Amino acid sequence: MAKHPTPMLDELEKGPWPSFVSDIKQECDNRAKNPKGLDYQIPAECPDDLLGILELSYHEGETHWKHGGIVGVFGYGGGVIGRYCDQPEKFPGVAHFHTVRLAQPAAKYYTAEYLEAICDIWDLRGSGLTNMHGSTGDIVLLGTQTPQLEEIFFEMTHKLSTDLGGSGSNLRTPESCLGISRCEFACYDSQLMCYQLTQDYQDELHRPAFPYKFKFKFDACPNGCVASIARSDFSVIGTWKDDIKIDQEAVKAYVGGEFKPNGGAHAGRDWGKFDIEAEVVGLCPTACMTYESGKLSIDNKNCTRCMHCINTMPRALKIGDERGASILVGAKAPVLDGAQMGSLLIPFIAAEEPFDEVKEVIENIWEWWMEEGKNRERLGETMKRVGFQKLLEVTGTKAVPQHVSEPRHNPYIFFKEEEVPGGWTRDIADYRKRHMR
Repeated sequence: MAKHPTPMLDELEKGPWPSFVSDIKQECDNRAKNPKGLDYQIPAECPDDLLGILELSYHEGETHWKHGGIVGVFGYGGGVIGRYCDQPEKFPGVAHFHTVRLAQPAAKYYTAEYLEAICDIWDLRGSGLTNMHGSTGDIVLLGTQTPQLEEIFFEMTHKLSTDLGGSGSNLRTPESCLGISRCEFACYDSQLMCYQLTQDYQDELHRPAFPYKFKFKFDACPNGCVASIARSDFSVIGTWKDDIKIDQEAVKAYVGGEFKPNGGAHAGRDWGKFDIEAEVVGLCPTACMTYESGKLSIDNKNCTRCMHCINTMPRALKIGDERGASILVGAKAPVLDGAQMGSLLIPFIAAEEPFDEVKEVIENIWEWWMEEGKNRERLGETMKRVGFQKLLEVTGTKAVPQHVSEPRHNPYIFFKEEEVPGGWTRDIADYRKRHMR
């Protein structure tokens, strides 16, 4: 049982949802009983003192954690987030409370034996508390002391072949969706790209040299199951160039009620008869679909690959065969200048191993950003300050209509004289004289 009184934290256990307070109390009980007979390498009262200092923070309305400064493992600049409390005499169990980030496998596939091995190491050398997973994707081990960091690193790398993740101004641990391992909509092998780029860029993961953090995320289709378009500086989203494949007989089966829409996801509720006009055609964002005389047609030139129609009628509509990916850059959460979504940089790129085309884009961006970016300035903020057109130039990307933010209103792509066939034939005064009255 927890020893520190926690009346304010106890309120968090009263709602309908699981509470982290209950989890920490359970760990207090485990440490008191010590069923495995472990020789704990940090104070056994660590979880209890964690509750105590949190209660104090709630009561006083201010944090009692302070940044740990430079702390980590030899040769690595990232992977460990140093934390100390400012009340070590009162709460000795959390005098040190460093976080260790571990690189998760692509798409987070685990065996029970692997997870048990991680927990055994962490029970012995840490608080026993984990976060599966952090928002970037890492396995997060919460709370250990400085002398245990090298021991944890040795055991994780030698026994489990698991490296540290990213932290600080470096490449953060790449993350991907389930991709072709589970999803019929996958346009490229997101797991393989995630794994390969993680291996190729280990130095950028562990030795911070960037202006600020940089995140890769890989979505194998436009459904965006890891939300890469909103959460990563470099988002690779699967897409296709040819037409959506239509099975007209399956369309009729949906209309006739033989197949349930949305893969039967709403089978528990009666939504009434399926209406293809209202639920598919009428919701197309570019109005590129028609349903006439029992036949569904798609003007694929105007399709933006939003996936709504395919998600609603997955037996009738399939993604195309000419598959690859789009690259978007510059998404971030609020830090200096507020949240922003990724901007389209490469409309279509091949996504086949060894991913040389993708790596060329990455390295061109890094070379420019490391020179141009200010301290603690994400790529998206540098783009906003310097201009998106500069990013097109440094990556050798030709401007296309998809790069214009709003048609006919304040486009941010401008052409230089040498880019216009024949150059400028007359100056502004001559143009006004000839064409304006």
